[in-house]
Amino acid sequence: MQKNFHRRLALQGGLALIASTGALLAPVSAAWAQAYPAKPVRVIIPFPPGGTLDTVGRQLAQKLGEQTGQNFIVENKSGGNGTIGADAVARASADGYTLLFNASTFVTAPMTMKSVPYGVAKDFTPVALVAKAPLSVAINKNLPITDVKSMVSYAKANPGKMTFAVGSIGSAGHLSTELLKRAGNLDYLIVPYKGTAPAFQDLIGGQIDGFIDPILGSLQYHKSGMLRVIAVTSAHRAPNLPDVPTVAETVPGYEFYSWYGLWGPARLPADITARLNTEVNKALATDMKDKLQEQGLLLTPGSTADFAKFQADDMARSQKIITEGNIRVD
Repeated sequence: MQKNFHRRLALQGGLALIASTGALLAPVSAAWAQAYPAKPVRVIIPFPPGGTLDTVGRQLAQKLGEQTGQNFIVENKSGGNGTIGADAVARASADGYTLLFNASTFVTAPMTMKSVPYGVAKDFTPVALVAKAPLSVAINKNLPITDVKSMVSYAKANPGKMTFAVGSIGSAGHLSTELLKRAGNLDYLIVPYKGTAPAFQDLIGGQIDGFIDPILGSLQYHKSGMLRVIAVTSAHRAPNLPDVPTVAETVPGYEFYSWYGLWGPARLPADITARLNTEVNKALATDMKDKLQEQGLLLTPGSTADFAKFQADDMARSQKIITEGNIRVD
């Protein structure tokens, strides 16, 4: 009987110890999450320095560093149409210290390429949608085209003869050009280029008739009168081009954006994902907001769930355009 008493006493003590240990572990775990980031964070941008993606990514990294008191170091890891840098993040530890800042081509590239070493949905954690970028419909200034209505008339009067450049196969500009072709029931020739610079050069020189690309690229040429921006692809007029109508004002329902987001590797802990999402939304409410709007970008603060849904919807829509246009990278 005395043995049973001591046995019960020992068992109660063990249970109490387990309970107290669990109570101690919970605050430690919470404190660890709050301490993130405890060391520098790598932000991989899978394209060379100098473009809009790089500019926005560096602005965001600077703000995240200021807000958290830790360095967010941008690393440009280009090649393979963005897949080399993205794959480096997919293979990284899911501890929040290696992140990917990328554009919408990240989710469309695997749909147009023969082989990609990762799956967007299974190998990455969506963290935050940062901004949407309306595209501009730019036309050679010597053509008798001043708006979308006259462009549609010109294309239909010259079936198969009007030409539109695309900066690269499968880019946002390419998909939006394919979408306009179908939405407007137009017959024009799409000409791929190796980059936006030669495409703009030929557009200004008259070798190409039109080019759809993010606003920032055509803005300087439009303002200087070297080409004519006749429309933007967003649902509403762009803040830095308020006098330029949307495509949808002539072709109802047409809407297209390039966009920028932040991802981590798959299985990124929920507390770290939430912390990063909070910090991104905080950054978008600072003076970064004015800088992005000056570039024609539309800020998109929201939750990780919002971003995950947006990504899934965009992937489904893009897949339809790519399939119908038979878009493939050789």
